[in-house]
Amino acid sequence: MRKGFHEPAEKPRRFYKSVEAVEDDGGFGIALDSRRLRTPKGLPLVLPTRALADEIAGEWAAQGETIEMAQMHATRLANTAIESVPQAREATADSVANFAGSDLLCYFAEDPQSLLQRQQAAWEPVLQRAEAELGLSFVRAAGIVHQAQPEASIEKVRALATSLDDFALAGLAFCVALYGSAVLGLAVQRGWLTGEEAFDLSRLDETFQEEKWGVDEEAAERTARMRIEAQMLDRWFKALVAA
Repeated sequence: MRKGFHEPAEKPRRFYKSVEAVEDDGGFGIALDSRRLRTPKGLPLVLPTRALADEIAGEWAAQGETIEMAQMHATRLANTAIESVPQAREATADSVANFAGSDLLCYFAEDPQSLLQRQQAAWEPVLQRAEAELGLSFVRAAGIVHQAQPEASIEKVRALATSLDDFALAGLAFCVALYGSAVLGLAVQRGWLTGEEAFDLSRLDETFQEEKWGVDEEAAERTARMRIEAQMLDRWFKALVAA
């Protein structure tokens, strides 16, 4: 019987036995048996540090009979860093700066007061550190009505993003999209917060609602998937600066 039009394609079967991080072309690659791993477009998958190569090798070693690419977050991010970011650095930095223009951490609840107090206690230290250490000044807003942010801060975020290498820039762009916050993305990239701590800060509103009304099963599954990505991003940035 032929596959129906909407049936998913078969997942690729595991074709290798051993996985090893190896020195390769001035960096580190992944050997699947004796075969070097490449990106989907056929480019050599060369990582800047052994720690990052070990992270990606671990994903390939953990695969079972079939390869679950959707669960290989570091591998997919590395593919993006190699294939896409070099040709789109300006656009990628722009995407990070766009989040600074409507940063999640700048939108505080009008009510209830208990949520506002929780946000202020959790978000203000991060915003204040961004201002003190990075010169990023943001206007706080109440409610969901858009609040324009200082152009100087948006341009500074763009410059910070542009200054990163392709792997760090790819990770930062992933971060800000996951958290809805350029400030949280920079906090993780710079080691102020772990990926999971930043994720929890980005979900203060949702957590407050869950405490009040309970947890929806589908939403919980989505949150769990996003938390795994946040944990990977923490390891990603730590691996990029590992000796």
